[in-house]
Amino acid sequence: MGILNLLFGNRNNDIKSFKEKGAIIIDVRTPQEYHKGAIQESINVPLQTLKSKIADIEAYQKPIITCCASGIRSANAASILKSNNINAINGGGWKTLKSKLKL
Repeated sequence: MGILNLLFGNRNNDIKSFKEKGAIIIDVRTPQEYHKGAIQESINVPLQTLKSKIADIEAYQKPIITCCASGIRSANAASILKSNNINAINGGGWKTLKSKLKL
């Protein structure tokens, strides 16, 4: 087991597990960034509006994978969702996540 897996866990396995459970991908970039390229099945909920969309996200009743450009905003988004009892994981940057999901 590598030191990064020891410290942070194997996020690839977590992403695969979430996807197998029907996870929804939420891209927290701005609409302008999102329209320049995104994972086809993702939903755009900009980070600055995420807290006001908690009830909508809860209504999906599915796990959530967050993504953004680099993984920083999506980490913040996953933390916000977890603090609201939503099963969420940071998927990191959308391009990397897309390759991990083989979309």
